[in-house]
Amino acid sequence: MKVVMPVVPEFVSLWRKTTGADRYDEMWDGVLHMGPTPNRTHQDLEWALETWLRIFWVPVSGGKVYHQINVASIGGWTKNYRIPDLVLLRPEDFPIDRNEYFEGPPSAVVEIRSPQDETYEKLPFYAEIGVPEVWVIDRDTKQPELHQLVENQYRAQLPNADGWLTSQLGVQFRGAAAGRLRIRLVDGANSQRDLPEG
Repeated sequence: MKVVMPVVPEFVSLWRKTTGADRYDEMWDGVLHMGPTPNRTHQDLEWALETWLRIFWVPVSGGKVYHQINVASIGGWTKNYRIPDLVLLRPEDFPIDRNEYFEGPPSAVVEIRSPQDETYEKLPFYAEIGVPEVWVIDRDTKQPELHQLVENQYRAQLPNADGWLTSQLGVQFRGAAAGRLRIRLVDGANSQRDLPEG
C-alpha cells in the first residue's frame, strides 16, 4: 500500500517521532516517504553484510561502513535525502561526512530490496548526486544486482562466467545455495563467506 499525504497532520508527525516510527523516513524533493521498519530477515542480512565489510573490506581499503544514515544532495539536507541500508566510503569520501548526514556521494550504497519497496525508485536520486555504485540485494533470495554509474545513468552489470559480480571497490558477490549471499574480496582468498552465516 502506498499512501501520499499532501500535508502531514502535526499529531501524525509527533506520534511517529515519539514512537521512533520516523527512523526510516526519507525526504524526496520535499515529499515525506514513510518506510516501515525492516523485518528480522532484512536486519539479519544487513548486520551480516556490514560485519563482513568491517572485518574484510575496511582494513584493506582504509574506508568506512555505516548503516541507515542519511545521504543528501549537495545543499539538500532536510529537503532531499535517502537512507540506504549501508553506505561505503573510501578515504577520499570522508569530507562529505556531516555526522547526521552525508552531503554528496559515497563510493557505494547498498539497498536490501523487500517486496513492494522503493529501492528502484531511489536510483535516479543516487545517479543525480553521483554515487558510482548501487548494490541491490533481494531480501528473500539474497540474489545481488550491481548497478554502476555510466554517463549519469545506472547500468546493471552482468556476472562473469562463474556468476560473480565485481564491484569497483574490490569486492565480488553472487547468490549462493540455501538463499545466502556469497561474498569475497577480489584479492582475498580467505575472505569468502556465505551471508547470513549460521
